[in-house]
Amino acid sequence: MLNGIVNINKESGYTSHDVVAKLRGITKQKKIGHTGTLDPDAMGVLPICFGKGTKVCELLTNKDKVYLTTLLLGKTSDTQDRSGKILQENSTCHLTEEEVIHCIQSFVGESEQIPPMYSALKVNGKKLYELAREGKEIPRKPRKIIIDEINIVQMNLPRVKMEIRCSKGTYIRTLCHDIGERLGCGGLMEELWRTQVGNFTLDNAITIDEFREIFLKGQVKDVFIKIDSIFLEYPKLVLKKGFESMAYNGSPLSVHMFSESVKLQKDERVRVYDAFQNFIGIYHQVSEGDGKAKLKVEKMFFYK
Repeated sequence: MLNGIVNINKESGYTSHDVVAKLRGITKQKKIGHTGTLDPDAMGVLPICFGKGTKVCELLTNKDKVYLTTLLLGKTSDTQDRSGKILQENSTCHLTEEEVIHCIQSFVGESEQIPPMYSALKVNGKKLYELAREGKEIPRKPRKIIIDEINIVQMNLPRVKMEIRCSKGTYIRTLCHDIGERLGCGGLMEELWRTQVGNFTLDNAITIDEFREIFLKGQVKDVFIKIDSIFLEYPKLVLKKGFESMAYNGSPLSVHMFSESVKLQKDERVRVYDAFQNFIGIYHQVSEGDGKAKLKVEKMFFYK
């Protein structure tokens, strides 16, 4: 079984589920998962998890993301992007670049966003886009999002190309729609690329066809990213020889079991490896009743 993560550059026309299905067909492996949906028209970074790597799908979904998008002002659609039915067309002749920039920058920071009807969010077991296709619209609760940064890459009104760094759960097409609403002319998302998810960037992503070619050549391990690479922000601790079995069994670990002195804050997370440099899992420090600090497993990845 293949274990690890592959950084796929999703092409337009595929859903995230389509990508998983194609990779299952290529590798004949069922245990594969994606790390958060990208709209069919969207392109870019989509980390795909294989085998034991599927345990980190949710963790990667929670990572901050970077997008490159083109906002088209003066039009609105039922999907908030160019794929939908155009609902309104308005003149943008009155807009100035300064006004548009000021409006866009006003969205930086913490705010609430109402998810679009054309999304994969579920309500009572049914996806919103399924209800939308039935002509139904239901109330949606606003969700907190954080937009860390918006950089204007190019402006040629009525189009604005922007790079956006944001938290999970941010809908870029809704952001484009909301900018248009605030400017009073409407807006929709014309193009979207996801350029980064956590440490995964577009620079080292490969297409499905490139993956297929690499797989058929027997070189697939060359493009697999090790599971522990997404936890590099946590300190690395290596067990002394003789304590491996306790770690393999998921038992709490004492600080004296490691090859280096351990000074951690309560609840601090660490990467734990055995003496042979096998990544065991993510642990966090807890205080026991006797006042002694121990490390307890939070996510196990190695099985003997």
